[in-house]
Amino acid sequence: MDEASVRLLIRQKLADGRLPHDHIPRVWGGPGNGEICDACDQKIERSALVMEGIAVDGRKPLQLHVACFHLWDSERRDGDGIVVE
Repeated sequence: MDEASVRLLIRQKLADGRLPHDHIPRVWGGPGNGEICDACDQKIERSALVMEGIAVDGRKPLQLHVACFHLWDSERRDGDGIVVE
């Protein structure tokens, strides 16, 4: 999936609440184990890294590809680059 498509999907998920707008205070990573990325809905292969964290709103832990994590972090900010928290 190309970056523009992932950004659009992340924007939709932010708008409808499937992804949080809040920051994730603690994040950890490791090798993928077949998880489904919460951003792009694609499998995180063993050859890739998964970023995991628990949002401050208490929802289930997020599991994202590293690239998807960076796109989500960028898209959750408003147009002026101010983090919505």
